[in-house]
Amino acid sequence: MSTEQVDGRSVPTLEAVAARAGVSRATVSRVVNGSPKVKPEVVEAVTRAIADLNYVPNRAARSLASRRTQVIALVVPESTAKVFADPFFASIVQGVALSLADTEYTLNMVISSETNPDKTRRYLMGGNVDGALVVSHHSGDHSYAQLGSTLPIVFGGRPVSESQHESYFVDVDNVAGSAGAAEHLIAQGRRNIALITGPQDMPAGLDRFTGWRDALLAHGLDTSLVEYGDFSPYSGMEAMRRLLATGRPIDGLFAANDQMAAGAYSAIHEAGLDIPRDIAVVGFDDDNFGLTATPPLTTVHQPSIGLGETMARVLVRRLAGEPVDRVTLLPTELVVRQSS
Repeated sequence: MSTEQVDGRSVPTLEAVAARAGVSRATVSRVVNGSPKVKPEVVEAVTRAIADLNYVPNRAARSLASRRTQVIALVVPESTAKVFADPFFASIVQGVALSLADTEYTLNMVISSETNPDKTRRYLMGGNVDGALVVSHHSGDHSYAQLGSTLPIVFGGRPVSESQHESYFVDVDNVAGSAGAAEHLIAQGRRNIALITGPQDMPAGLDRFTGWRDALLAHGLDTSLVEYGDFSPYSGMEAMRRLLATGRPIDGLFAANDQMAAGAYSAIHEAGLDIPRDIAVVGFDDDNFGLTATPPLTTVHQPSIGLGETMARVLVRRLAGEPVDRVTLLPTELVVRQSS
């Protein structure tokens, strides 16, 4: 279609510009939106076609006609400090952006305190976005799941509460990944294996606890060496100090993310113990915290960028009316390094 009707006028379309420039519709969109990823010669061709056809991008007019904003919100119900300190969120954003690069959708990131989701809920339901991606949601934050009947939403992480069981979500197999971490420590001859797990109102905290516990129970090992953190390095250090203060023998540790493992390293070294001679350590995530630790950290690799890409892909397909699976689980992989 070379033209569309806006306010009774025939105006050239994005498709017409693409045909004149000899490029795809998505490429024209990237040029119009100022993407730096387009080659200069392509920008020149598209710009020339826009001038020849007198094409004027009019997102507002198209939105009124189609009831679409071409905007997707990425909602992170965490504090700003946590979002920018955790490499997991950067990977998610990167994955979502990669997935949306060849679509018409613009990404808006919304950092929303989990204690006051009403403002974000009003924004999402105010006609500002076509759909939303929600990561790191807690069980107490039901408001976004309740929007699912009117606004297409895809969650990163499985639902915790009963009210969310019909949600669409993408997750990594946290249970299998953490079980594999525990099995690795057991295979190294470790029998007193502690756990530093995450918040139990978050899917990752729950599932990584479950995988560790099930693996130990299968081998008849004690599952009472457990402390809780909030996925930050400081919380890992404090949790490890509490574990060591019990005076109980510990020869292995699974930390539910690499940041808490890095914090545990500090407490272990502080106590004059060696990694892995005295305590073998395994983390989860495979991020820079594990790569820069001394010794380098054995960890469970989760495809964080792939998680963001898949979430965005599922949402775009939902918005297009295509059939999609409600549940998508991505595999994990154990990366063995010197800490175990």
